[in-house]
Amino acid sequence: MKPAPFRYAAPDTVAETLGLLRSYGQDGKLLAGGQSLVPLLNMRLARPSVIIDLNRILELSYIKEDNGEIAVGAMTRQREAELSPLIRRRLPLLAEALGVVGHPQIRNRGTIGGSIAHADPSAELPAVAAVLQAKMVIRGSKGRRVLTPDEFFLTYLTTALEPDELLVEVRFPVIPKAGAAFLEVARRHGDYALAGVAVVVSKNGERVGTCRLAFTGVGPRPVRIPEAEAAVTGNRLTDRVLQDVRKTVEERLDPDSDVHASAEYRKHVAGVLTVRALRFAAERAGAR
Repeated sequence: MKPAPFRYAAPDTVAETLGLLRSYGQDGKLLAGGQSLVPLLNMRLARPSVIIDLNRILELSYIKEDNGEIAVGAMTRQREAELSPLIRRRLPLLAEALGVVGHPQIRNRGTIGGSIAHADPSAELPAVAAVLQAKMVIRGSKGRRVLTPDEFFLTYLTTALEPDELLVEVRFPVIPKAGAAFLEVARRHGDYALAGVAVVVSKNGERVGTCRLAFTGVGPRPVRIPEAEAAVTGNRLTDRVLQDVRKTVEERLDPDSDVHASAEYRKHVAGVLTVRALRFAAERAGAR
C-alpha cells in the first residue's frame, strides 16, 4: 500500500517550520527520521494533508554539555548520540539504551526528538527521559516552554505538544557519581520491548543513596513506581531487599495483555529485570 496524496514542505529553519505549523495545524505531520511516520503513511493509518520535512534544519542537530546537562538537538540521529564520546562518558545510560533501539540502519535515520515526540510506550528513549527527569524544550507560536516527562508524556502516542509546537531539544541531567543500567526483553533483537527498565542509583557507602526506576512496555507511557524506589533507598542491596522490590514492582504494574505477551508475563519480566538492573547500576555506582 502507498500513502494517500499529500503536499510536501522542507523548511530550512525552526522559524519557517513554526510558520508552516501555524498554517496547517493538525493537517500537517512532521517528518524527522521517518522510522515511525513512514510505515504509518504506507498503511494509511496517517493521512496528513502536508508533510513538513525537518531534515534540512541543521540548527536542530547537536550534542553539547551545558550547565550540568547534556543538551541534544531534536534532529540528532540516534546513532550519532549512541557513539558520541560525550554521551558515553557523561550519560552512559542513554548510550546503553540507544544500543538496543531497533537496528543500526534504524538508528542511522531515527532521531532523538522523533522518538521522544512519538511517545511509543514500548520505546526506550521515553523511559530514559523519565528516569533522568529530562527536560523537553518546546517552541511554538506562543514562545518557548520546558516540560518535565510527567508533563510531556500523556498516554499512548500522545504528548502535550500542541499542533503549532515543535520539540527542539531534550536536556538530560548529568547525575554525578551515579550508576545506571537499561535492560529490556523483546521477542527478537530489535523488536519493541515486551518490558524494560531504566535504573539510576547513587550510593552512600554500602547503602543506596538514591534510586530511580522507569519502565517501558508496561503502560500507556513511561511508568515510575515510587514505592519500589523507596524500598531500595537507604538500604543495602541484599537478596531480601531485592526480592521485596521485585514484589512491589509486580504488584504495582498494571500492563495490558496483547498478542505478544500477557499482562502477567510482562509484570514477571519487569520484576526480574529490575533486580538485574539494580545490581548492574549499583556496581557501576561503586566503580565511579
